[in-house]
Amino acid sequence: MFSDKANTIFREVIEKYHVEDRVDQEFINPYDPEKNLLEHLLYRKCWIDTVQWHYEDIIRDQNIDPEAALKLKRQIDASNQDRTDTVEYIDSYFLEKYKDVKPKEDATINSESPAWAIDRLSILALKIYHMNEEANREDASQEHKMKCKTKLDVLLEQRVDLSTAINQLLEDISNGDKYMKVYKQMKMYNDDELNPVLRGNK
Repeated sequence: MFSDKANTIFREVIEKYHVEDRVDQEFINPYDPEKNLLEHLLYRKCWIDTVQWHYEDIIRDQNIDPEAALKLKRQIDASNQDRTDTVEYIDSYFLEKYKDVKPKEDATINSESPAWAIDRLSILALKIYHMNEEANREDASQEHKMKCKTKLDVLLEQRVDLSTAINQLLEDISNGDKYMKVYKQMKMYNDDELNPVLRGNK
């Protein structure tokens, strides 16, 4: 099933990142886009999410140097754009894959595209990894560990449900019971024609 593949790749990415656990480490995608395009995109998507997760940790340091914080904010903005672009590439993959499927007359549209559901699955993998860390942190109190273990159980259940829903969505699209319609996110804050502050600085 698709979600099994995605969850396996997401775990692979997160474990690989935490070998060095540095936001500035070199990114190497082990999947050849010519041979394994979907795997390549899933790996890249989760890597972006993993680095940004740690960007968000760093910028919350109350003692961070203001200049470093501003630089990091720019990196987070760029990462958000990269994340959106990669989600759209994943949706393009599915649009191409199912382009010859003729939707049934009573076919319905889903509230989100497959790739945006996959985006949530990638973030969920990070929540699970870090909540598991907290549930097993040696210097934490027993109360803290128990609370985190309870939250971890909920996250694991959520992953099962979301994985099932994604698999069902893809099956419905392949059978013509649902159809894909993708809207570009049209983010405005990074566009110097659409953001009035950036436009004024040109």
